[in-house]
Amino acid sequence: MLVSYKWLNEFVDVSHVTAQKLADQMSLTGIEVEGVSYPNAGLKKIVVGDVKECGPHPDSDHLSICQVDVGQDELLQIVCGAPNIKAGIKVIVALPSARITGNKKIKKGKIRGQVSNGMICSLQELGYNESVVPREYAEGIYYLPDEAVPGQEVYPYLAMDDAIIELDITPNRADALSMRGVAFETGAIYNKKPTFLKKELEESGSKAADKIDVKVMDKNDAPSYQIRLIENVKVKPSPRWLQNRLMNIGIRPINNVVDVTNYILMYYGQPLHAFDYDRLTGQKIVVRRAKEGEQLVTLDGETRTLSEQNIAITDGQKPVALAGVMGGLDSEITDSTTTVALEAALFDPAVVRRTSQAFNLHSESSARFEKGINLATIDEACEQACALIAELADGKALSGAVKASDVQPQDIEVHTSLQRLNNYLGTHLTVSTVNNIFAALGFGYHENEENYTVIVPPRRWDIHIEADIVEEVARIYGYNNLPSTLPSGETVAGTLTDSQIKTRKVRTFLEAAGLSEAISYALTSEEKSLQFTNTDSKLTRLDWPMTADRSVLRLNLISGLLDDVAYNVARRNEQVALYEIGRIFYQEKESKIDLPQENNHVAFVLSGEWTTNDWQTKAEKVDFYRAKGILEELFAELKLADKITYRKTTALKEMHPGRSAEIFLEGESIGFVGQVHPTITKQYEIPETYAAELDLDAILKIRPGFHYVPVTKYPRVTRDIALIIKENIDNQTIVQTIKQLAGKFLQDVSLFDVYQGENIEEGFKSMAYRLTFVNQEATLTDEQVNQAMRKVEKALTEELSATIR
Repeated sequence: MLVSYKWLNEFVDVSHVTAQKLADQMSLTGIEVEGVSYPNAGLKKIVVGDVKECGPHPDSDHLSICQVDVGQDELLQIVCGAPNIKAGIKVIVALPSARITGNKKIKKGKIRGQVSNGMICSLQELGYNESVVPREYAEGIYYLPDEAVPGQEVYPYLAMDDAIIELDITPNRADALSMRGVAFETGAIYNKKPTFLKKELEESGSKAADKIDVKVMDKNDAPSYQIRLIENVKVKPSPRWLQNRLMNIGIRPINNVVDVTNYILMYYGQPLHAFDYDRLTGQKIVVRRAKEGEQLVTLDGETRTLSEQNIAITDGQKPVALAGVMGGLDSEITDSTTTVALEAALFDPAVVRRTSQAFNLHSESSARFEKGINLATIDEACEQACALIAELADGKALSGAVKASDVQPQDIEVHTSLQRLNNYLGTHLTVSTVNNIFAALGFGYHENEENYTVIVPPRRWDIHIEADIVEEVARIYGYNNLPSTLPSGETVAGTLTDSQIKTRKVRTFLEAAGLSEAISYALTSEEKSLQFTNTDSKLTRLDWPMTADRSVLRLNLISGLLDDVAYNVARRNEQVALYEIGRIFYQEKESKIDLPQENNHVAFVLSGEWTTNDWQTKAEKVDFYRAKGILEELFAELKLADKITYRKTTALKEMHPGRSAEIFLEGESIGFVGQVHPTITKQYEIPETYAAELDLDAILKIRPGFHYVPVTKYPRVTRDIALIIKENIDNQTIVQTIKQLAGKFLQDVSLFDVYQGENIEEGFKSMAYRLTFVNQEATLTDEQVNQAMRKVEKALTEELSATIR
């Protein structure tokens, strides 16, 4: 919502504060301000020029040489390329050394051999967006009014000596989507009552009801609908003041009829639409649901196929407008229009929103119908628009509005008390202070022994309950004036929970291991959501997704991380190591309630090189053991290493079947680690990548015990054992077998050699382990160690069919 500071001052005098201070105060009272802009900011030496002579350039067929009066002793010669330049017009002139938009400096110079002392400017060169420039000036320079004085600054003639406040209006404050609403808000802030001047509508003796029939088929679709007629209109450009006002708030002037509807839209927040009465078949308006397959060519020239989900404004036979969204091309106002049928209505917000979404047509009108309009000013807005069209188009309004449906807005009564207000806000407000706040807001009230009945007018349709009144009091009193208190009690003592401590430990460890945190979208596509999981879960879908790529909630973290890898690789970052801690959203297949369980997961991906080639080290690519090593260190940090086991898996089709392992915590599966399948990396257009994902909630549930063992003062004994074993027997099985039989003095088992090839039978492999023994209470004897080794060798040969080398 763009608000003209000068226009606002016509309703409530705040000239004693600057536009910036007003914007700051609005922000403090709950309406977010995006910024304040000044149309003439950065412009310099831009004046009115009077073109006295205009002739063709001798060396160009599209340039003209102009002699321009800019209030100086002599005329300035300026070369101009605009197709609409001519003698006898007032124009915008940038003098030598002037600054135009983009901080561009204008200098004296020669254009094809002819001296040019400045520049004749278009509106675009003063910073106006092309979309708001009147069509007749879109391809050329702008004509100033005849009364403009040569040599004077152009800013007052274009209303550029203004400030534009941009408001970001939230859906709950749609009452501020109009100048009247902003004026009421400003008046409440500065305790001033806004004043609004009304034009007197002069009606002819003819009745509008005699010339048009208006009918609404379902009053739930259009609770309020009326038509007014204005005859003998002359469609022409709007006066300068109206054009300037619309351009400053981002609306292109069209003609005097359409501009009035846009003006009233911004003034009252009431959408209006003007039909060419003579182009309505049978001079009839029927509001009904569209029929399946009906077509309408809208004002943008597009053919729309309608359905029963849309409300159509028809002429009794065919649609002539999409209710609340856009008018039809066949009934638009043109230069030949002589009678205007002016529509003012209230449409079902849900239907308008569905229609707007379905056709991707979002307009100022549809936004207001969707968020709500002031029911109390529907008639007044239509009447004022009718009066203004009659004035600007030299027309005559017919008597009365033809109403097919009508609403009777009622004030809302809300009850509260001074004590409850103070309890909610932590304040010590008095009756006098609260009375002044209600008066400033324009709310009626009855106070009896500090109990209030607040009477809310229809213009504040967002207020219904006591909490709304509390918010209004807090806003106007000033959020910055509310007392500051610190929470008290054990629950807010500032300590972290055990889960928070462990989660921070996981994050700290992964970053220390060389990984960077990434945050991916929780919304993804259906295909990516089902990747990297064998969970039989129902998908959680959005009813109205913005795109197909963000339509369901994720069931894994890795697909999002692979998107991040692809983003980096596309930008030639060849070392990618990312992790994420986030939620996945699981639903039971049989669940009748579409409400997912949110489980915390942790995942990481490694891609490309782990170390790069330099004078001291060789390049090292990431591999399975790098990924598994990070996990092993993480589990050791969490004191869970002795509870973790790994098992080769082929369950996930997105993972390499020969380089992937499922991870178990105390026998329960908690995740996986391995290489992403080459077909998947090809889809993402990334190099060989390794990934792991764990159920963080399952990890956080485990409370490991702490066993402190003193550093032994007795010597350790190491023994090596090498064996030939079938290649399908994994390392973990061998280690578990050794640990079960080696006795209580075994401290550690480590694999230090694996070999397959020459001198080893096909289907077998050679593996060598180092066993470390220690006795905390005495020196180990050879016999104790030998006895343990004999038990290990026997188990390996008998249970695993290994051959001891």
